[in-house]
Amino acid sequence: MFKKLLVANRGEIAVRVIKGAKKLDIPVVAIYSEADAQAPHVGLADEAFLIGPPPVAQSYLQMDKIIEIARESGVDAIHPGYGLLSENAQFARKCAEAGIAFIGPSPEVITAMGDKVQARETMKKVGVPVVPGMERPVTGLEDALAAAEEIGYPVLLKAAAGGGGIGMQAVQQADELARALQLCQGRAQAYFGDNSVYLEKYFAEPRHIEIQVLGDTQGNVVHLFERECSIQRRHQKVIEEAPSPFVDPEMRARMGEVAVKAAKSLGYVGAGTMEFLVDRNKNFYFLEMNTRLQVEHPVTEMISGVDLVVEQIRIAAGESLNIPAGLSIRGHAIEGRIYAEDPQTLMPAPGPVNSLEVPEGEGIRFDCGVTAGYQVTPFYDPMIGKLVVWGEDRDQAIRRMLDVLGRIKLGGLKNNIPLLQSVISNEQFQRGEFSTVFLTKLLERGN
Repeated sequence: MFKKLLVANRGEIAVRVIKGAKKLDIPVVAIYSEADAQAPHVGLADEAFLIGPPPVAQSYLQMDKIIEIARESGVDAIHPGYGLLSENAQFARKCAEAGIAFIGPSPEVITAMGDKVQARETMKKVGVPVVPGMERPVTGLEDALAAAEEIGYPVLLKAAAGGGGIGMQAVQQADELARALQLCQGRAQAYFGDNSVYLEKYFAEPRHIEIQVLGDTQGNVVHLFERECSIQRRHQKVIEEAPSPFVDPEMRARMGEVAVKAAKSLGYVGAGTMEFLVDRNKNFYFLEMNTRLQVEHPVTEMISGVDLVVEQIRIAAGESLNIPAGLSIRGHAIEGRIYAEDPQTLMPAPGPVNSLEVPEGEGIRFDCGVTAGYQVTPFYDPMIGKLVVWGEDRDQAIRRMLDVLGRIKLGGLKNNIPLLQSVISNEQFQRGEFSTVFLTKLLERGN
């Protein structure tokens, strides 16, 4: 097992990784920016080092400086969390060159799955169903028009190097394509340093369902069931749950089999997620593979009893999977992401956390990266924490989520708790009858 681990991240995921490492009795090194000097992850770590000024480009994305801190502090493993450097093949390569284990898949796999066009082609070759679309980036407007005509409107423009829904543009008809292409390419360049985009079929009201996989260095791969991630806005997930109320046992088996087959074909090592679009007839199509821990991983942990962070660390240390034979789904879990944002505009609303009290009890988990007195800054994602509840069935989980949301005390800044309450209390949501446009329609109705 590793002698010391560095967490190359911040906020609630840094706290989560530190807790996982401590379960294995591994000392932890944290890094922090000037804006995060008082952040909880700094106090939880055994050692902490200033990495730079608040902007991520000058701090948390400073690969060489992170490696230098790791070397000087005697670290032999780095956990990247999610976001930031977690899917950066260059960083994974730098870790390997420094003789430090990168807790994640190989740089080659990160590269293969990081390019969405290449990932689609790779999945098609191993028999994974993919959304109809281009197998290469568009070369210009004429190329995009021809491709859209062949695929059939509506189509979706996506950044080839992107993720998290950034820059996506739905196009309903040909005369909208030029403007959408310009916007998508501009955002792709700004966010990913690569303006390559491609087209795929746009499904008006699909579900977004993903499968959690784990693979070890001995070639073993398992899946830990599915997560329902259709409650989202601007392609960003807001509420997730496991299992999905839409997936039946036969569909679960098919999706799991496909996800495991795909991961094995890649020689996948570590935790990863296969994301699928699912139509109303329960046909599913590969969207992308996230080669890291997901924000919503707690719902999987709560229904499976598997600590994904601990498994990530064990796998990276060369140990085989420690998953019980015949693992089955236990109960139901729901996660709501709590953000510091204006409930009307849904835009970030940084400010001081004057008070923060979350009820405790059976089936309640709160993964949080702030405390009372902390200042939510404009430099980072405005997530305050993730409220996760578990119930013996979905109805109990819904009741528990509404109860806890009603008793949270969060003072000093605007937040999206009212939005979470409106979704969870909605009859359509409670019946499990929703798609990726559910939240957009809810907001348009002013509910």
